[in-house]
Amino acid sequence: MNWFELATARKDELLRELQQLISIESVLDESAATEDAPFGPKPLEALEYLLHLGAEQGMTTKNVANVAGHIEMGQGDELIGVLGHVDVVPAGDGWSVPPFEGRIVGSKMIGRGTIDDKGPTMAAWMAMKLVKDSGIPLERRVRLIIGTDEESGFRCVRRYFETEEMPTLGFAPDADFPIINAEKGIAGIELSQSSTNEASSLVFFQSGERTNMVPDEANALLELPLSELESSFQQFLLANNLKGKAQNVNGKTSLIVTGKSAHAMEPDNGINAAIKLAEFLVTLNIGGQGTKFVKTLVDAFGSDSRGKTFDGYFSDGMSGETTYNAGVLHFVREEGFTIKVSMRYSVSAPFEELVEKITNYFKQKEVDVRVSSNSGPHYVDASDELIQTLSTVYERQTGEKAELLAIGGGTYARVLKKGVAFGMVFPGEADVAHQADEFVDIENLLKATAIYADALAELAGKKD
Repeated sequence: MNWFELATARKDELLRELQQLISIESVLDESAATEDAPFGPKPLEALEYLLHLGAEQGMTTKNVANVAGHIEMGQGDELIGVLGHVDVVPAGDGWSVPPFEGRIVGSKMIGRGTIDDKGPTMAAWMAMKLVKDSGIPLERRVRLIIGTDEESGFRCVRRYFETEEMPTLGFAPDADFPIINAEKGIAGIELSQSSTNEASSLVFFQSGERTNMVPDEANALLELPLSELESSFQQFLLANNLKGKAQNVNGKTSLIVTGKSAHAMEPDNGINAAIKLAEFLVTLNIGGQGTKFVKTLVDAFGSDSRGKTFDGYFSDGMSGETTYNAGVLHFVREEGFTIKVSMRYSVSAPFEELVEKITNYFKQKEVDVRVSSNSGPHYVDASDELIQTLSTVYERQTGEKAELLAIGGGTYARVLKKGVAFGMVFPGEADVAHQADEFVDIENLLKATAIYADALAELAGKKD
């Protein structure tokens, strides 16, 4: 079966359905959340759109508590799961085209979610249709499981698996090809200090919306005149090749620094605007708790993202280095400060020991440490049937060796009893997830569709 040829023949259908999904601004909106739409109306709309497509194809569909759902085909006692998500991170600034249009520019489709994870999910959906229409008999059921809260904690799939069947094995098309069999643990670390009531000219500081993103903007309000700061601030921006703005706000000075967003799994791919603004503020005599806040941030996270400063460094051969992303930062003079960190820890890392070391370091600075969340590492051995089958498929479709990879990101694979992340960023392709002008290469979208169709046929098809 020439799966790539079949996928190419239905390119227009695939792109049309993907554009429709991209047009739904399915960002978590807890301010608009209701009992019927727990994560806001738009994630639910995206879920319902996909379920509607499934019903149109005559497949079995189910909405689970308006937070997740599935589309299923085939027969058999065992179940192959493909887990994708239709929620996306906020668009942010710096786009050259509207982020929720799915505009095709040359060989690419640009839009929020095109590569994380609407594009890959629609590739898997098209793969299901190709397998169904091919008439290949199946001895295992195939189920596309759709989540709506992957970017903010996996609450969707946790709720889903409270009542729904766990697949025998499966994959998540939400990372890199060839095959990711190791995912680091993901923990939320919250650093905080209550107000010390010390005099400080720093009134307010805010940066970041999600800990799983490198913050691309930071702003501070200082009780200092603009005339004292403007020249040195502009020099700082120039010296660090940054963009920003200084302006007078009712006799106070507002400072804004623009950085570069990136996924928290590799903070070094971005420019943390909060750290950069703090680096400028430490050169000023702002005093009191304001100085403690910016110095804590710069000392702990300014020089590297691997935790060496606070004795949090760890690395292993399975998954690489533990990383730390200071993603959400907040200071109010009358209240104190919080620094919310996404910790991506290695598969074999002694998590409790690392937390103890981190706690001891910040305790010396009178900063409290709290583990706000923790999702353990995920690992599937290279000899497993799932990996052997996917390796064969990948090599057949690409002509390249299926190397096993480890990542710091968290995919739905970690909620499966036996699952891996399988595409769809190809080796050598730029990872633009969570960035402005996120895009999917259309040729690669078709190639991934062919790979997924082949994988489903191999995993679920009847064996002679």
